Amino acid sequence: MRFALDTNLFVYAEGANEPKKTRLALALLERLPPDVTGVSVQALAELFRVLVRKAAYSPARARAAVLRWGDTFPLIETSDAVMLGAMDLAVDHHLGIGDAIILSAAADAGCRLLLSEDLQEGFTWGGVTVVNPFAEDRHALLDVLLDDDAR
Repeated sequence: MRFALDTNLFVYAEGANEPKKTRLALALLERLPPDVTGVSVQALAELFRVLVRKAAYSPARARAAVLRWGDTFPLIETSDAVMLGAMDLAVDHHLGIGDAIILSAAADAGCRLLLSEDLQEGFTWGGVTVVNPFAEDRHALLDVLLDDDAR
């Protein structure tokens, strides 16, 4: 089973928001095996933007964070097929194009779950189900990989 990661996990892991979620995000990211976990180029681009604009990172510091996360997990490229799927998601399901690219990239990479706090929990498209990793009741497929002391 493959996982894809949304921007918000990295934003929390960088300490840019709620301290409790920083601990949870770091614990989760440490447990996800890199060989089955990917991050889209779009998610990293959004991370750079959030770190500079909202977390007041310098561009150099944001770049270092993005490069570190990009080295930690394999990148999922934004191909023509990913863009076409993203536009379908934007039109048919009213997703913002950034979120649509992340979900489409996850589907294109053969991921089963997209870990995201921002998208609708349980939404499934292209074989990918959106799962909120911070939810009280963890999705069964995520629970298989993680045990309770990760929370």
